[in-house]
Amino acid sequence: MTFNLDSLNTAITQINAALWTYLLIGALILCGLYFTIRSRFVQFTMVGEMFRQLVDSSNSSSKKHISSFQAFAVSMATRVGTGNLAGVATAIAVGGPGAIFWMWLIALIGAATAFVEATLAQLFKRPSSDSFIGGPAYYISRGLHNKWMAGLFAVLITLTFGLSYNSIQSNAICGALNKAFGFDPLIVGVIITLIALFIAFGGIQRIARVSSVLVPFMAFGYFVLALVVVIMNIEMVPHVFRLIIENAFGLEPVAGGGLGMTIMVGVKPGLFSNEAGEGSAPNVAATADVSHPVKQGLIQALGVFTDTLLVCSCTAFLVLVSGLYTTPGLEGIQLTQASLESQVGSWGTVFVAIALFLFAFTSIIGNYYYGEANIRFLTDKKWVLTVFRILSGGVFVFLGAVASFEFVWNLGDLFMALVTLCNLIALAFLSKYAFKLLDNYRNQKRKGVKSPVFHRDDLPEVAGDLDAW
Repeated sequence: MTFNLDSLNTAITQINAALWTYLLIGALILCGLYFTIRSRFVQFTMVGEMFRQLVDSSNSSSKKHISSFQAFAVSMATRVGTGNLAGVATAIAVGGPGAIFWMWLIALIGAATAFVEATLAQLFKRPSSDSFIGGPAYYISRGLHNKWMAGLFAVLITLTFGLSYNSIQSNAICGALNKAFGFDPLIVGVIITLIALFIAFGGIQRIARVSSVLVPFMAFGYFVLALVVVIMNIEMVPHVFRLIIENAFGLEPVAGGGLGMTIMVGVKPGLFSNEAGEGSAPNVAATADVSHPVKQGLIQALGVFTDTLLVCSCTAFLVLVSGLYTTPGLEGIQLTQASLESQVGSWGTVFVAIALFLFAFTSIIGNYYYGEANIRFLTDKKWVLTVFRILSGGVFVFLGAVASFEFVWNLGDLFMALVTLCNLIALAFLSKYAFKLLDNYRNQKRKGVKSPVFHRDDLPEVAGDLDAW
């Protein structure tokens, strides 16, 4: 069962081509490079500190607040999802192996962007009943004092994550389970809709508990299987890297239409997967109970590396080793399933279906929270939040189960472009505060302070807007 939305889908495709080709890719790369240089390459020079913060017992929180690790897990729940399995496979099928190089590049420079937006989210967060609350809408409102732009962002991210992205995730789940077990997408759609609604009505505490258990388990399992395939094909590793590099610069063009297409289809799934600059992860980064905003900025930068350089690369290697990316008719999750099946047998299709279910389902509940945080920014009316919960966990999850693969991805690409542009504009003006915080953090570390602490007086120019500090 699919909806016939050909005319709308064509219009959205044309708008996406203009946005991505002429505006968004350039903005992402320029901002990422500026943040990288201005932060003195924070994503490379402070990798050790990222891991220390992730496991530091001082980040543990009370029952009322979300721990730093739980915030990391929720953000990874949305990062590690359909983009890692279906999006990467589609990028290779459309743009060739070279798309992976551009996906890696956007992650390397995008980690600096993720650091900036998560640090700002921590800085301008507000106390809430069951945790802290914050994100781009809050730092736009309190940092830029621009209410209309903050409201625009809140609407866009709610449409992007709370609604359209959940359709993508449920579409992938239904497609994977249909290929592996022959399950009817309609029935699967009803089941995941009911489960998503149950968790959504439990709030951030329930979402954090579910994510902190499922995310490490699913990511580790997928990585181990990919490592096994690498070992089985160890002699092909140099060939795979050569294939990626040669195609990245158009030295050996394949299907897709040349270098421009290769870059675009590499950047799009990279952004969809790691979300650096999209303004999504800051919503959950703000909920963490930490002593200094930079701590959560470092952890979210690590999340970009984990998502793209680790999990996405696993899928890329599986697809490239199989050689099936040139097979007509194979797209998205079905290509990943067929690739793994060619390496380990028919049970590979089943494994990918189960992994995709866990990946995509945790993305659904994480995406829902991003929408909830911004609904709360827009209004305090409980009935509005209830309607959103029904739409996000119910209507749009079910829509993804019955709509076409192409339509849900095109819709997601459109909203992703709009919300990212809005967030990048805000980051360009507010990033100076993130760099001042980073200098403050580094100075404390140089003085021998094991766990740096931030006080609102450290930034007197915005001290009046810092309710949580």
